Amino acid sequence: MNIQIFGKAKCFDSKKAQRYFKERRIKFQFVEVDRFGLSKGEYASVKAAVGGMDVLIDEKSKEYEAQFIAHLARKEDVEQRLLDNPGMFKTPIVRNGKQATIGYQPDVWAGW
Repeated sequence: MNIQIFGKAKCFDSKKAQRYFKERRIKFQFVEVDRFGLSKGEYASVKAAVGGMDVLIDEKSKEYEAQFIAHLARKEDVEQRLLDNPGMFKTPIVRNGKQATIGYQPDVWAGW
């Protein structure tokens, strides 16, 4: 099991996800998504696992409004802005190989 948690330092759900794996003594790698972002390969893998780009975008974030994402017509432009401004990702993004979840979902993680 190779768990990666992409989260934000001040995100309550990211902290809960870390605690979940620590309590079960499962090793994981924590990546501050707003600082380091996701690589294009990681992004493509997560996007395929969760069912598309729209699920990944946090529409309540300050960066979402600042980037005028709602007004962009092309999906390619939205994806590029998302990769350039990783603070717009919903967190935590928990990844186990080709599987991934968004948000705090211990029921799914238990099945891994």
